[in-house]
Amino acid sequence: MFDIGFSEIVVIAVVALIVIGPERLPKAARTLGHLFGRLQRYVNDVKADINREMELDELRKLQKEVQTAASDLKSSVESAAQGVESSVRDVERDLNAGALEQPPSPQMTEQVALPNEPGGELADAAPAEPPRQTALPGFDRI
Repeated sequence: MFDIGFSEIVVIAVVALIVIGPERLPKAARTLGHLFGRLQRYVNDVKADINREMELDELRKLQKEVQTAASDLKSSVESAAQGVESSVRDVERDLNAGALEQPPSPQMTEQVALPNEPGGELADAAPAEPPRQTALPGFDRI
């Protein structure tokens, strides 16, 4: 930053010794050292603050990107769920309409496919009778 060589520092020290004097020179040098240290700490603090702000800006950008990606994912999942739901409703409507239009045929209710043998042959079976309801003794009056 400043191009100050050793010879220039010696010239400054000789001038300071002549102007300030040998009694006050150590105190002045100590004071200048403290001021120079404070200046360096201040500059380092400013640099650290600038770096923190830059990192915060990057984190904010990253947060916005993640939020955007999350909202895009959420909307795509919701639209897919709505599509599946509408498809299920359409199938349900079609099945209900088909059931109302055509009653089941008697042939389909009389034949039940049961495995007859371990070989896997299927046989025709008569429809099972519904179970009879019997009243418990003493409860037929209710």
